[in-house]
Amino acid sequence: MSEPLPLSIQNNRRMDKWLRFDPDRTLHLAVGKVEIGQGVLIALSQIAAEELDIDVARVNILSGDTADAPDEGSTSSSQSIEVSGRSVRLVSAELRQRVLARLAQRLNCSPEDITVEDGAFLLDAQPTGHDYWSFASDADFAADIEGTATPKPASQYTIVGQPVPRKDLIAKVSGAAFIHDIVRPDMLHARVVRQPSRNATLTSLDEAAIRRAAHGSFKVIRLGNFAAFVSTDETVVQRAAVAALTHARWDGARTLTADQQDAAWFVGQPCDDRFVGDPVTPPGGGTVVSATYSRPYVSHAAMAPSCGLAEFRDGHLSVWSHTQGVYPLRNSIADILGLTREQVTVRHAHGAGCYGHNGADDAALDAAIIAQQLPGHCIRVQWRREEEFGYEPISTAHRTRIAVELDSAGRPIDWTTEVWAGPHVQRPIFGGVMLAHEALPNPPAPARAGDPPEANGGGGTRNGTPLYDFPHKRIVHHLSLATPIRTSSLRGLGALPNVFAMECFMDELAERAGMDPVAYRLSLLSDSRARHLIENVAARCDWANRGPVGTGKGLGLAWSRYKNKAAYACVAVELEVDRNIRLTRVWCAADAGLVINPDGAKNQLEGGIIHAASMTLKEAVTFEGSGISSLDWASYPIMTFSEVPEIFTEIVHAPDLPTLGMGECTFGPTAAAIANAVAHALGVRVRDMPLTRERIASVLAGA
Repeated sequence: MSEPLPLSIQNNRRMDKWLRFDPDRTLHLAVGKVEIGQGVLIALSQIAAEELDIDVARVNILSGDTADAPDEGSTSSSQSIEVSGRSVRLVSAELRQRVLARLAQRLNCSPEDITVEDGAFLLDAQPTGHDYWSFASDADFAADIEGTATPKPASQYTIVGQPVPRKDLIAKVSGAAFIHDIVRPDMLHARVVRQPSRNATLTSLDEAAIRRAAHGSFKVIRLGNFAAFVSTDETVVQRAAVAALTHARWDGARTLTADQQDAAWFVGQPCDDRFVGDPVTPPGGGTVVSATYSRPYVSHAAMAPSCGLAEFRDGHLSVWSHTQGVYPLRNSIADILGLTREQVTVRHAHGAGCYGHNGADDAALDAAIIAQQLPGHCIRVQWRREEEFGYEPISTAHRTRIAVELDSAGRPIDWTTEVWAGPHVQRPIFGGVMLAHEALPNPPAPARAGDPPEANGGGGTRNGTPLYDFPHKRIVHHLSLATPIRTSSLRGLGALPNVFAMECFMDELAERAGMDPVAYRLSLLSDSRARHLIENVAARCDWANRGPVGTGKGLGLAWSRYKNKAAYACVAVELEVDRNIRLTRVWCAADAGLVINPDGAKNQLEGGIIHAASMTLKEAVTFEGSGISSLDWASYPIMTFSEVPEIFTEIVHAPDLPTLGMGECTFGPTAAAIANAVAHALGVRVRDMPLTRERIASVLAGA
């Protein structure tokens, strides 16, 4: 039975939606996945170039455009290469097959007799005078994709698997590649007076006082509780937005308390309980042990705040956004503004930092609302730094309790992971509500609480089921029906806090059993790919000579397979603990099957390590008054360049295995490895993130 076509092809069956040969002897490749720093566009270009046998420099790629690119949903969950990459491979192989079949008829030979060199066709090593640009016909592109062509075997790859440089980096390092750099004709700048919380009512806006503070001319757009300042001068609307914090009066704003920012707050709150895994078994006479771990609310902390551009001309709305899903955003904007979907075009523009659902969609809707009120102009809305921290969707706090029954040798025979968390996904495509929509007249109903299903990797339950060889294991998921603050997707969803809990607990169980943590893991693990990574990293970090506990120097290790079905990663962390935790060296090994671009893959692994380290050691959103109080880099610190350790990365060479998503595979193992190293350095366990000086001191005081 043949494997079903990828969903991307099922939803976009026409060849011309994906590929065309342009007169300048280039290949136009269109995809629905977008570049958010992960290097996906060069990898997809390599796949197309490989299957068509053309130089990758000839590939011009268009991504994320509702007018001219296929609908591939959102760029998320480490599925760009797994899903879009497979689609591009099949589409490109089929186009090659179609063209060569017709050429073989012309030349009275078998298609297998024809070779392709940089797009030119050869027969018996001699030029035929034909190439893709002269011989491909309209009929090749007009027909539906069948998905029956056989792609190249990995043994013939010359482009895939090579470290091809990314085309987007030159512009990015020179400061001209991001949405913030776009300049359009008739452009106006805008800032929004942000509703402090849902149902808050704007009772007064002292425009005179705001105009005095702004020192310039601006227009006010007011629709219900949505208000915005618009001007040709960006500094004027920036000053006006800051002044509005003092001169806008709101009724009905929520009040948040400090205890709500802690994951423990979820316990006892109304929730939707779900059960995944084996039935509960009564204790069999073994020892029952448990421990609880937590992570606070965390922010994306993007290096640049969200930005959106929109212009309404001749009844058509054009939007530029660093959204991860141009089609879902188009559909939402059209529905909110009373337009048909054909009246709205959304085009992706690169943003400076995003791994999840940040404020990009919200900023785009801000711009679209204003553009509809001021047709003929391009409206540019850029959020302020305080607005980004205060209003973007953040990642929910997360509490994980693990309870196990141990046999006489200290091996788990029954394992329960119990999770308390808010929703991890409230994107518009999944029923989430954008900020400006709540402020407009006739706001929508509140977003419903929901999480991705287990088939998609889960949300709060992601990586909550251990892959160790335990006889019985299950997850109990308490999905909170309401959170104090809006939550949605951030890199890895529940994988980081669950892997943090699981792999820390494995170290604790190893200590209880009197075994070395690596040996303990290997004794409970039959997955050969996982075992290989653990043994690889243990050898490279000199685990056998890691030294005694409590010296102030620690070495910790952890592993996981992201979503229990994507890429494998093992991470070891060496650190020192004095007044603060200082990471010194990190070792990583990953197995993602066929790797398209090793440089891009390595960047993903190392970026995940740095991001997870920052989150583990420093990051926590705080609440006060009507909203978030961690609104700048001082109150929400992240890891600095000088704090980044040496990182040694190895990728398993496995070209004959299917490609596995690897953008988030180092995330959870890094967090757990740091915590395990801290426990090795100090002789006490810190189970709550972030592992700050104050938290460590508190644990030591209670030891």
